Amino acid sequence: MQSARIPVIEGLVLALWLGAAAFFTLVVARAAFAVLPSRTLAGALVGRTLPVLFITGIVVGLAIVILEWATVREHWGRFAAACTMIAACAAAQLWVAPRIDRLREAIGGPLEALAPGDPQRAAFGRLHAISVGWLGVAIVAACVAMFLTWRALEAPRGSSRSSTLTEQTDG
Repeated sequence: MQSARIPVIEGLVLALWLGAAAFFTLVVARAAFAVLPSRTLAGALVGRTLPVLFITGIVVGLAIVILEWATVREHWGRFAAACTMIAACAAAQLWVAPRIDRLREAIGGPLEALAPGDPQRAAFGRLHAISVGWLGVAIVAACVAMFLTWRALEAPRGSSRSSTLTEQTDG
């Protein structure tokens, strides 16, 4: 594969994932809690769709790592951003999500039925915040990777202009 195509492919997969992440966070989650008759149903919908976002985040990050592997010394920023994205999505999906699932099973009913000061409700709140935090880290890492990808796409044009200017001033 030509190295000039790598940033284009990376940009496309990052744009798709960032679009999905934005749609999920800005539309799906908010709409679920606004429209569905109970927070339990909304949580079930969000809980069912969120793993798709985390798993695709891992896949997108792995794709970028594979594409960048040969040129990691030159483009270490995109490589590092992709590794951060993988780590954040994996932590949320493989560490936080199972704990949330076990806690929901232990609660055995709707979360809102618990008293506000209940330790299980507080534990759920902490795990939810951690999950949201990991998603935020993944989104920021994807944005950094996207920015660096755009810069890589502009670099050949920018470097040829600067070399032309150098030739003109040297001549």
